[in-house]
Amino acid sequence: MGALLWLLIPVLAGLVAALWSSWAVRNRRTGDVAELAGYARFRAAMEKQHAAAAAPTVPERVSDPV
Repeated sequence: MGALLWLLIPVLAGLVAALWSSWAVRNRRTGDVAELAGYARFRAAMEKQHAAAAAPTVPERVSDPV
């Protein structure tokens, strides 16, 4: 009976590993659509920030040394 209990441990470990591997390779539904939308938002934010930094500013008065 003790040998059967020791055999039960690797069998249960194998079942747990099979369940985990089937969960790990599942088909995720989000796909590239969510990633591409996030990248588009990132690009829009960077363009907005870059446009604000490149906005014309009032030049300081510089005296002409001549």
